[in-house]
Amino acid sequence: MKYKIDVVRIRENSITLNGWVIGKTPESKATFRVVDESKRPVRFRHVATRRDDVSQIYYKKTYDKDFGFDIQFPYERGRSYWLLIRCDGREQRIQFNEELIARRASVAHKRLEKIRDLMNMETVRVAWEFGKKHGMKALFLKSKHKLQGLDNDYDYKEWYDLTKPDEEELRRQRQEPLPVRPLLSIVIPAYKTPEKYLREMMDSILAQTYDHWEVCVANGSPKGEGGTVEKVMSWYAKKDSRFCWKNLGENRGISGNTNAAIEMAKGDYIVLADHDDTLPEHALYEVAAAIAAYPECDMLYSDEDKLDMDGGALFDPHFKPDFNPDLLTSVNYICHLLAVKRELLEQVGGFRHEFDGAQDYDFIFRCSEAAKNIRHIPKVLYHWRCHQGSTASNPESKLYAFEAGSRAILAHYERCGIPAEKVEKGVDYGIYHTFFPIKGNPLVSVIIPNKDHTEDLDLCIRSILKRATYQNLEFVIIENNSTKQETFEYYQAIQEELSQVRVVTWEREFNYSAINNFGALHARGEYFLFLNNDTEIIEPRLFEELLGFCQREDVGVAGARLLYQDDTIQHAGVVVGFGGIAGHTFIGLHQAENSYFHRAMCAQDYSAVTAACMMTKAEVFREVGGFTEELAVAFNDIDYCMKVRAAGLLVVYAPYALMYHYESKSRGLEDTPEKVARFNREIAIFARRWPDILAKGDPYYNPNLTLRKSNFALRDLLKEKIGEPYQLEVKV
Repeated sequence: MKYKIDVVRIRENSITLNGWVIGKTPESKATFRVVDESKRPVRFRHVATRRDDVSQIYYKKTYDKDFGFDIQFPYERGRSYWLLIRCDGREQRIQFNEELIARRASVAHKRLEKIRDLMNMETVRVAWEFGKKHGMKALFLKSKHKLQGLDNDYDYKEWYDLTKPDEEELRRQRQEPLPVRPLLSIVIPAYKTPEKYLREMMDSILAQTYDHWEVCVANGSPKGEGGTVEKVMSWYAKKDSRFCWKNLGENRGISGNTNAAIEMAKGDYIVLADHDDTLPEHALYEVAAAIAAYPECDMLYSDEDKLDMDGGALFDPHFKPDFNPDLLTSVNYICHLLAVKRELLEQVGGFRHEFDGAQDYDFIFRCSEAAKNIRHIPKVLYHWRCHQGSTASNPESKLYAFEAGSRAILAHYERCGIPAEKVEKGVDYGIYHTFFPIKGNPLVSVIIPNKDHTEDLDLCIRSILKRATYQNLEFVIIENNSTKQETFEYYQAIQEELSQVRVVTWEREFNYSAINNFGALHARGEYFLFLNNDTEIIEPRLFEELLGFCQREDVGVAGARLLYQDDTIQHAGVVVGFGGIAGHTFIGLHQAENSYFHRAMCAQDYSAVTAACMMTKAEVFREVGGFTEELAVAFNDIDYCMKVRAAGLLVVYAPYALMYHYESKSRGLEDTPEKVARFNREIAIFARRWPDILAKGDPYYNPNLTLRKSNFALRDLLKEKIGEPYQLEVKV
């Protein structure tokens, strides 16, 4: 017998237990009893629940059986109770009292529980496959990061309970009217919906603190099979006139069913929802409040999480950035909760049959292209039920959906006038990789500052010339105060051997910004690639990947993914605010590991990228004044990206442009008073130049995520208050 108590809750005078139990075979049946400390039986309520996850892990397939349980019994404080589980002739006794429950809630116990959860055959199988594919070093790193994750400050459910509105706030939302009260139409296509799930969705809407809404359900279940939806919706419509529904008498497909629901809507904004998901009770209030605060907005979306089949567990939260057009072409990150102004919907049209499977993706693209103002609400306002067969948990079951997604992306590029050769599967199903054609054969100037270290420099240059598929390049090497005679001998030899290489000499003190600006003055290319000398190309299409973005009119900068020598990530985009000023994302994560929602492998817009490998248009570089020479050592590349963004252009991270960067992982602290003073001065300069983003937060990062780590972990509620701007302390 195996069992687990997932949740223990004390509410007033009762204890509620959620968990699962299995026997030797799927046919094994468990029975339950509850007794008090005098061994007297205690009456309890037992509800059997499905646990397909347990079935899949332990029996390797899904059985139509209830392996889960929900048990509730009366509780008197100060007394002890035992749950007795019997299965396959064995009995397990689990004690409950206040002290034990508190102990189970402790951090140490949670860590042990997590470790125990990892110790199963499914974990072993997945680890074995990962090790075979990527090597034992990668497996060791992944295991290490998994165990380090056990030290995260919060489980998501605990974090959610601490951050969701309390009863007082919910009461305020119900009692205090908003200055603007738009009618929100929740449109729901239904098809053979299980009664339990449909009722849970309707109940979650009925519980909303904002009351100016309507529900529009189009029942696309075939004749004779739509009785459940009809029965449920008839009951709700009689109870509340805000519930509207109609039988379509046939399945028109997901697009047709959704369009039928939209046709019923009378609201100012259309809110899209699925028939088996749920909304937290403050969801519609937050949407209406955002509309009241930003009346010009015509498209809104929120963060979301997943809900298990029993409806008792929340997991896998997706905390999203503000609108990120290049991330959207990599993955449909917007999803739910989505609200669209009626006028915008009428302008772009409804859902299209030819994109069924990715019909919402196509719809979101068309809305985002025409929207005047897109708002992101950084709160979880949607619980997406995740089950076998859904693209949320089993992507291969709907491969056609991802093929439709590829076509939706290409259609988006075509409408926007952006040439695209093809869109392929990325690191996983639902993650896309776009190949852009290169217009013409533009010269790219590779600008590399160098002081001695000729072995590194030679490896950098020759790896590009040997492996890169794009070869219309020139190399501008900026000699910067070298002291070794062999360095100058190397310069002479490499220029004689390779006509693409030119060496120019910087004769003043070290200033990274000034040195690169000097190199740019000698560069002839239409595009500049600023590159460190301690890099080595991995991906032959590096230049095509970066040029594909940089040639777009809306893009000013493109940055590469950089790995340390051990194949762990050194750079995958920059978040302003990490560590107080700015830092790289996913540092130390092995390139084979899954990052937060695959962000390390998604092309996307960031506030900045590193100039260790950064391409920019020469014209843009000159227009914004190049690197700011006041920032001699630190943050000059971040500052340059911020200037490009201020000019209205995007900064794109291109994950398939891949290089090694042999920079030391532990560079250490600034170790002299002079260096410390200089570093603090440059922090102060950056903070003075860009106060808004430091105060309000990086729009391409979510305020619910930590600024203390680079792995997109949940924000520590004790050390970092959500919504509170980062307070920068600088000593000059």
